[in-house]
Amino acid sequence: MKNNNTVSVSFMLLGILFCVCLVAANLLETKVVRIWKITATAGLVVFPISYIINDCIAEVWGFRKARLIIWMGFAMNFMVVALGQLAIMMPAAPFWEGEEGFNFVFGMAPRIAVASLTAFLVGSFLNAYVMSKMKLASGGKNFSLRAITSTLVGESADSLIFFPIAFGGLMPVSELIKMMILQALLKTVYEIIILPVTIRVVNYIKKVDGSDVYDENISYNVLKIKEL
Repeated sequence: MKNNNTVSVSFMLLGILFCVCLVAANLLETKVVRIWKITATAGLVVFPISYIINDCIAEVWGFRKARLIIWMGFAMNFMVVALGQLAIMMPAAPFWEGEEGFNFVFGMAPRIAVASLTAFLVGSFLNAYVMSKMKLASGGKNFSLRAITSTLVGESADSLIFFPIAFGGLMPVSELIKMMILQALLKTVYEIIILPVTIRVVNYIKKVDGSDVYDENISYNVLKIKEL
């Protein structure tokens, strides 16, 4: 078993992918799409992957490592939002015709930024917490059930926070509620469909990395980032 205060190449690679998915999802959230009769944000394409990675990290390395990567994802998201605002404030070249589109994508309204970052933190930490607690309770069994349950809890919390803050007052309440429910369900279905891949990835990392952490006697305080 590796020293829990170190990080492996596998953890580093998953952490990078986690942050990239979050930044991409944040930008894609600016577009609302309709497929058949389903209305959702384009972030649905990539955002569930972050929860799958969250499940992998919590399962293999435990809640403390998941806490570290969640805060790192938050920091990267915040930095992209801040840099986007800085770029918008810079004067555009007279011949450039893409300013309107650029400003639309990167000029995230303050309420959207707050909604996105808050929902991400709450949903991600709930996902990792449920995954950790269920692993202890089951003795490491029933990974599929734990992954699906933790995702449903995390995604539901994410949707319940994001949509009212981001779009409250901008669309009918009935449409808002419909989007909240559909987003949580669709992202959970996404997890179920890709579950066979998730299971293989987790088993492979456990074998290669030699890590399978059970979170006994740890603090679930989300602010204790230094505790690895």
